[in-house]
Amino acid sequence: MAQQKPVERHSGVSLWRQIADRIRVSIADGEFRETGRLPPAFDLADRFGVNRHTVRAALAFLAEEGLVESIQGHGTVIVGGRQLTLPISKRTRFSAGLGDQASSVATRLLNSSELPAPAEVASLLQIAPERPVIEVEEAGYVDGRPVSCSQHFFPADRFPDIARHIAATGSITRAFAACGLPDYLRHSTEVSARHADARERELMKLSPGAIVLETRAIDTDLDGRPVQCSRTRFSADRISLRMTA
Repeated sequence: MAQQKPVERHSGVSLWRQIADRIRVSIADGEFRETGRLPPAFDLADRFGVNRHTVRAALAFLAEEGLVESIQGHGTVIVGGRQLTLPISKRTRFSAGLGDQASSVATRLLNSSELPAPAEVASLLQIAPERPVIEVEEAGYVDGRPVSCSQHFFPADRFPDIARHIAATGSITRAFAACGLPDYLRHSTEVSARHADARERELMKLSPGAIVLETRAIDTDLDGRPVQCSRTRFSADRISLRMTA
């Protein structure tokens, strides 16, 4: 393996994080697809111009992310390098959209609260400013790896128990059904890309400089009344978005 340009020692980003980022990019680019595993630590140390202790710290971080696994007799095996695709359509559903690409898809409720609707949320939900809304924060996981984090707002007058149902079912779709709404439609989705902030890096175990895809969406019932507005951030190296009719 040819030696690469050495990592930057005075960049403000630790060497092991820089190496983890470079290895992650190489995996995504398919560099190790033929063997399905990374080179030995001493080869990686030579490649990046660091000692093996630094390389092992980078590999431990990638293992914590679920990207690689150290297997006795097989070296460091790549187990999570593929990028999944979430279709964005009139009936966008996190679990259904990713379910056939993974063994397990799950969401976890992190926080929920009732509060007066901020002006932007009130406008999106077409309710009067300061009317009560339920705010829910979630994290999404695919095969145990964190891939997204999101905020959702629901009209509290219509869905006072939505947070409880989300916690019980792990699904906004099933929570809506429990609240008497069996179906709903995606009205609009706006997508942008940017660097992850500190909270997003913490929730999705991202490195400094990681990119997230942010969607801002409105869902309505079948009569066109808004039932939720949401802001979801996806790890760009784990999830791609595909717009469908």
